[in-house]
Amino acid sequence: MKYLCLLFFVAGSNALFAAGIDLKHFTGRRLVSDTDTIIRKRSVSVGVSYGSDALFFGRTGPIKYPFLTGDAIYNSKTGWFVYGSVLKVLGYAPVDEVDVGGGYFYKLSKQFSGAASYTRFIFNKNANVIKSASSNDINLKNAYDWKILKTTVILDYLFGKSNDFFTTISNSKYFESSFSIFDDQDYLSFNPSFNMILGTQNFVQRYEVDHHYQHVLPPSIIEHIDPAAARRNRRFNILNYSFKVPVAYNRPHYTLEASWRYSMPVNVEGTLENRRESFFNFTFYYLFY
Repeated sequence: MKYLCLLFFVAGSNALFAAGIDLKHFTGRRLVSDTDTIIRKRSVSVGVSYGSDALFFGRTGPIKYPFLTGDAIYNSKTGWFVYGSVLKVLGYAPVDEVDVGGGYFYKLSKQFSGAASYTRFIFNKNANVIKSASSNDINLKNAYDWKILKTTVILDYLFGKSNDFFTTISNSKYFESSFSIFDDQDYLSFNPSFNMILGTQNFVQRYEVDHHYQHVLPPSIIEHIDPAAARRNRRFNILNYSFKVPVAYNRPHYTLEASWRYSMPVNVEGTLENRRESFFNFTFYYLFY
């Protein structure tokens, strides 16, 4: 039996690793286990995650920022949910980010479901993750199950110091093992996906300005930066392609998941030199109901 789906529409669903916390799209959207479904029960879920680097809508900072997150979400029987998340970048401040939000899950048919949510990002003033240029996210997520695969479309509007629009399109195929591992209460699940992110990237320029380019370029080059180049960040372009392969061990009340993502950034603007990169995430969550 499969448990939970909205689990951690948190930590940036896409907003952390598009992802990473699907965290909306670090998925992150948003930290969502990629191997679960929604149940219509009142429930509370808590979880912890480790990520090898913070990925924000297909973009990373100038250096790696491995992180830990703690997340909690309350789901009501009517479809409303509220959540909170705490993020620590390893080697930096005790707490780099706190996220709070809420939303509504809807299911229009057996094949079609979705969720609408709002998230507020609260950052430590010294936070270095690239996500820190935005402080609010309005998120609309819709999914249609074609049986041979599931197509998910996520729309995000982020605003704060910078304003950006994003569309994330994902095609995935969920399946479970036909055998148990230790007893008849457990199973393995898999949900490989191919993802594409489109959007603006004003947040890149805002991040560079806020950090005075100190992580990115030497002073001799900074003096010759063309300010007009920032206008290109306003264009709505393809930002990233990625493959993700999550594998989860499931029991009735908890899940352990490991995932690998290969990210291919395109149309990189600004002075951040993003390149192809592999990301690893490990998640544990427990469900009370």
